[in-house]
Amino acid sequence: MQGVQLSRLRFRGTMRMRNPEDFLRDKGVRPTELRKEVLRILFEAGRPLSWKDTFTRFTEKRVNKVSLYRTLSLLEEKGLVHKILGTDGAWHYCAHLPEGNRCPGNHPHFLCLACGRMICLEDQPLPTVHVPEGCVVEGKQLLAYGRCPSCSGTQPQG
Repeated sequence: MQGVQLSRLRFRGTMRMRNPEDFLRDKGVRPTELRKEVLRILFEAGRPLSWKDTFTRFTEKRVNKVSLYRTLSLLEEKGLVHKILGTDGAWHYCAHLPEGNRCPGNHPHFLCLACGRMICLEDQPLPTVHVPEGCVVEGKQLLAYGRCPSCSGTQPQG
């Protein structure tokens, strides 16, 4: 696998000049070629990808499937990606900039049941959930599903 250089990343309408290796090092993660390539793929997608979708985007197909799964888990553990459970039971992974201490995954997602595309709804925060005293919330998600404009035939004419 060739060295990966990602010069511009889009996130919430802003441009950042960074390299995947920098993100990994900032989080104390050794920047292997696989880890850099996974971050590049997820940032370029600009939306959550399933493990399978991530795997099929590799330019070099000699990627070990177990290593890819472990890499996605490590990146989530280190706060470089967040994951969303789809209606099919598959996890979808979305890369985000490691700014601040909170994961920006605190938003709902839309899943197209026809094509499988998942879209972040970043302008809509998840509702606050009040749990009984002593309980610790470790995650929450909201997934709306249906058909995207392309699949429903309601694509706006422009």
